[in-house]
Order: sequence, then structure tokens, then C-alpha cells
Amino acid sequence: EKLGDAFEYLLSVMGSQGDAGQFRTPRHIIDFLVAVVDPGKGDTILDPACGTAGFLISAFKHIRDKNAHALTPDERKRLIRNVAGYDISPDMVRLSLVNLYLHGFSDPHIVEYDTLSSEERWAETFDVILANPPFMSPKGGIRPHKKFTISSNRSEVLFVDYIAEHLAPKGRAGIIVPEGVIFQSGKAYKELRKMLVDGYLYAVVSLPAGVFNPYSGVKTSILLMDKARAKQRDEVLFVKIDNDGYNLGAQRKAVKGSQLDEAVKIIHAFAQTGKYPETTLAHAVPKTEIAKNGDYNLSGERYRVNILQSSNFKLVDLGKIVKLSSGKGLTSKEMKSGEYCVYGGNGIVGFHSEFFVEKSTIVLGRVGAYCGAVHITKPKAWITDNGLYVTELLRNDINLLFLAMMLEHLNLNRFAKVGGQPSISQSTVKDQKIPLPPLAIQEEIVAEIEGYQKIIDGAKAVLEHYKPKIDIDPDWEKRKLGEISDFKNGLNFSKESKGEHIKILGVSHFKNNTTAPIDELEETQIDENLNENYLLKKGDIVFVRSNGNKDLVGRSMIVPEIHERISFSGFTIRCRLNEGIEPFYIGYLLKSDFHSKIMKNVGRGASIRNLSQGILNDIPIPMPPLETQRQIVAQIEKEQALVNANKELIEIFEQKIKDRIAKVWGTSSSLSTDSSASSSSSTLAELSAIDEPEEALPMAAEEKVQYGLFD
Repeated sequence: EKLGDAFEYLLSVMGSQGDAGQFRTPRHIIDFLVAVVDPGKGDTILDPACGTAGFLISAFKHIRDKNAHALTPDERKRLIRNVAGYDISPDMVRLSLVNLYLHGFSDPHIVEYDTLSSEERWAETFDVILANPPFMSPKGGIRPHKKFTISSNRSEVLFVDYIAEHLAPKGRAGIIVPEGVIFQSGKAYKELRKMLVDGYLYAVVSLPAGVFNPYSGVKTSILLMDKARAKQRDEVLFVKIDNDGYNLGAQRKAVKGSQLDEAVKIIHAFAQTGKYPETTLAHAVPKTEIAKNGDYNLSGERYRVNILQSSNFKLVDLGKIVKLSSGKGLTSKEMKSGEYCVYGGNGIVGFHSEFFVEKSTIVLGRVGAYCGAVHITKPKAWITDNGLYVTELLRNDINLLFLAMMLEHLNLNRFAKVGGQPSISQSTVKDQKIPLPPLAIQEEIVAEIEGYQKIIDGAKAVLEHYKPKIDIDPDWEKRKLGEISDFKNGLNFSKESKGEHIKILGVSHFKNNTTAPIDELEETQIDENLNENYLLKKGDIVFVRSNGNKDLVGRSMIVPEIHERISFSGFTIRCRLNEGIEPFYIGYLLKSDFHSKIMKNVGRGASIRNLSQGILNDIPIPMPPLETQRQIVAQIEKEQALVNANKELIEIFEQKIKDRIAKVWGTSSSLSTDSSASSSSSTLAELSAIDEPEEALPMAAEEKVQYGLFD
């Protein structure tokens, strides 16, 4: 078995995308899904797109461990005989056979079989089906046969249909699906979800978006089916996993706080009894609610507000509060000048010489990447056609800012229809309900939140405008930076390297921070062990040498205390100071206004795009005595401690805003939408903004959002 585990490790190292769209499923996700489905020693088990047989091996180990290694020889033989896998790729079949054989399967049953196009095995059924199928069409396309219940040429639809239809009468399944299956609006997707809700589905688990890094950032969920239990339950359980035990970076480092074990307990409790422990991780939704508008949307967050709210205030249909209209189109040329703000789904997108909305109003992003975003306009504004706006308040007991906060809390993007781009309609908005306290209470809530917002704005202003200031004594000695240090350009590291693992400081880590964020760096594999000259030490100063964003070029950071091997990328320059110089004095000097004056005097001005060692070498540095350097550093660090306290202040009062809005809904802030605090802050900022025209912002290009495909 150790040899088999070693073989699986090699497969994981090899695990890039295959020709048919295969992605290696992380081992901990495989084990989680198997633990949830809980196969038994008498079950027949299938993976209809088995890849390297990871699910089948995990199921075998799960059954063996559950039986305390006490399987009789006959039971073990029967178990091996009951495990089967299909795959369209001959290479995958061969790898599966080897993998199973090394894990003790003397007679593995893996078949080269096209699950979607062939029908020779259609009559087979299984007690347990586990799968993460490749959700993209293989080369040559898909030609499905006519036995599927759902008519489609989409592989994700066909695979889910296949699995549902091949469950035995008491069969159960766990299948990883892309988000398109959860909420795509096409006919086949809706029919599939209806079929699942009516007769198969009992739970949906939302996984973090980075689970498949570095192969893909696609967002996925797990559909859990049980034919017998689904017919007994009137609800579907929705579980949202935010922490699977690994961070969401490309290297997926282990972190504390995994929610997977808790999720297993919750799902088992719901499957067995229809009840589950009180938790913020899960909520059950009646099937009638899911079926209400005919979309059968399986996004749990769509239903969370309605399920969890217990507001003390009456819920009112938005359609009875506001009248909505769509904005009017403008060309990019028309938005280049003028005194009146133009608003789209992403806020101010330009200025125009005319306006058609006299008073301040609420704008909702109607389509695209900012679908559902909420903004408040300035008086005399133009709203473009990618926004909906409140034409009229139908009642006189509505505070506009309070209404905007409630709309933000609804997170309207959850209700977006997905075609080429997500979009929401007027009718979708009007169908939602919000709590509506008396006007006096609305105004009290707004005043309270505005007070919090003023504190946040003040704290942000401190963070934005603070720079260390050093009063330069003209009598101090002047020396060139090159005379008190040496420089080294970083190395370019290939992603295909196969040497040691090491952390790399790169351009992406320069964000106006004074010290390098060592804890945020991720390991990269490089060709060989590095020369010591390419390793960073405490007190080194690293500059951005080259970048497409000219504003980044010349930025610097100081390397703090480090206890590991860290290098720096080819787009940076390392500056190592001579003995007898306080590194943080030089570092703070380069962060002060002195730095911008220096850069203007090195012959390149504001258009500098590449920083060279020659430029750095000639920079004049005022050099007070070492003790004076240390006194300057101590004073600046005292100032920075006060400045950094503003970050905590912002977090505290953003949470207060979030809590206050959640209280109106009768929910705890942990159950409210993640956007509540930050978006409320932006709305308050918009409302308090001065009415004078500001510099026109460029029209933001709509992001093309792709849903539901691994490719």
C-alpha cells in the first residue's frame, strides 16, 4: 500500500489538465466526498469518469477503516469485485489499473468506455456512484445516444443525468460539478435541476473557488443524491465551505480551521434525521421555495436571507416601494466631457453635458460584472443603459440611504440570470422583500451608520495621506547610494523548474508597504540551489526594477527579520547596505517625499519605466550620524504604530455597520452577505461626495464572465 500511495503522489505531481478536460481532484476533497456518501462493504461502487481511480481507492480505504481492518477474505474479494470504473482515455485506464493493483486490487475492473456516447452498459445500476467528471467536450465533440432523460449536448448536463439514472433504488451519489450546473438558465440545466430536486437531491455543498488550483480557478460544488431519502425530505440542505484546510493561492498551503469534518457531521445528521446542528455553515431550504420561479436555482446563498431573517419589522415587497426604469445609452465620445456625472453599474463612468435625472437616486447594476451593485447618484446625473434606477418612491416614508443599504444586503447578484453575462430584471428586483421600520427609525439607523462611516473615512484618510517625514539637515554628509551599498538584479524563475523549493519576493508584493510581507510569500520550485548573493537578508532593500505599470517602478521595501531562504524576482533589484548604516533609515527615506524628489532628479522623470543599478548608484543620500539615524527610525515607528491603529479602527466600525444592518433583518452579521459593510461604506461615501465635477474616469470595460466550464 505504501508503494501505491507513492504512485498516487507521482500522479498528483503529474496532474495537469488532460486532453478530455481531466483535472486531478485534491486528495482531501476526494476523501471528504467519500466520507459524506459513506459507502459500505456490501455496496456496488462506480466512478464513470475514473481518471486515475482516486475515488475508488478512497472508497476502498474508507470501507476497510470503517470495518476496523476486519474484512474477511470473502468480503474483501466481494468488495474488489464490486468496484468499477470507466474512462474514455486508454492512458487513464492503464494508470487506474496500476494504481488499483498497487493498492491491493488483484483483479481491478476498469473499462475503456465512453460514458456519454456508448450505451452498452446503460442497464447497469450501482449502490454508490462517486465522480468528478471532465466537464468539457472531448476532441471531436459529444454525440450522446437517445437514452438520456435530459436532451443536451453539454457534458456537464449529461454526466449528472447519467449518474442519477444509474443509481439503484436505494442508491446514493456524490458528484463534483462546475457552477454552471447550479444556476445556468438554459432549458437543459433547468430540466436537470428539476429532475434532481424532484427525485434525487438531498444536499448541495459549495466549495471554495481555489480548490483546483493551480490547474484551474473554476468554482465548483458537490451534488449529493440519495434516491430513497430525497423522496422522504421536503427540504434540500445547502452547505457552504469557505475553508477546506488550504489557502486559495496557487500553491495551496495548509491552513488551520478546516470546515470539512464539521460539514460531514452536519450532512450525515440531515441525511439520517432531516435535522442538523444549529450552524452558520448550513441551512435547509424547502423544495417549494427552490421550485417557486421555475429556475430550480441551486445556489444556497440565493435563499439564505429569506430563510434566516426574523426581522421585528414588517417585510414589504420592493415593487410596492419603488418604481424602476432602465437608463439611457451614451457613446464613449459623449461621456468624455461635461459637468454632470454619468452612472453605470460600476458607479461613475464619465461626465456628460446633459442630465435627465434631477434628484439623487439609487442605481442598480443591471448587467455584466457589476450586476446587482448599488450606488447613489449625485443630483443632476445621467444613468446609462447598463443600470436600473429608482424613478419614483411610491411611499413617503422611505429614507433613500436606508433603502440603498437594504438593497445591498439583499446581494441582488444572487438572483441574476446567466446567459452571455449575468443580468437582473426589474421584475426580479420588485419581487424581493425588505424589512421596513417606521421612517423615524430608518433615519436613526442611517444617522448611526453615518457616524460610523465618518470614523472610517477619517481613518482611511490618515492611512492614505501619511508618509514618513524626515527633516534633512543641510549640514549632513551627502553620499551616493552606490557608495554605501551594493546591488544585485533578481533572477527569472521558470515554472517548469525541478530543483529546490524557495520563496520568491516579486513585484506583486509591493503595495505601498514599508516592509516585505514575508508571511504572504509562496514557495516556487527553482532549477538549483541558489548562490548566497541571490538570497535576501534582514535589512536588504528591494526595488521594483521593471513593470508595465510605471507607478510601481522604483517602489521599495525593507526586508525584516527572516529565518528561511527567500530570493527575489528578475523584475526587482536588491540593495544591500554597508555595515554601520541603519537600514530602516534608508528605507523610510525612500518612502518619504524625499524619494519622489530624488526620482525627478535622476534624468527620467515621471515616465520612468525601468530602474537600473546605474540610476540607483547615483541617488544622493543624506547621511546623519548612526545614532541620529536610529532616533529618526524610532520616531517614525512611533508614528506608524498610531497610523496602523487606524486599520483596526476601520475593521471595527465596518463590522459595526454590518451588525447594525443585520439587526434590521433579524440576522447575525455572520449570516448576512459578505458585501454588506463594504458596500454600505461606498454608498455613504457617494452620498456625502461634493457635487462639483471631478476628473472623468475611463469607461470600465465589462468583464466577460465564464460559467461552468473547466476549460
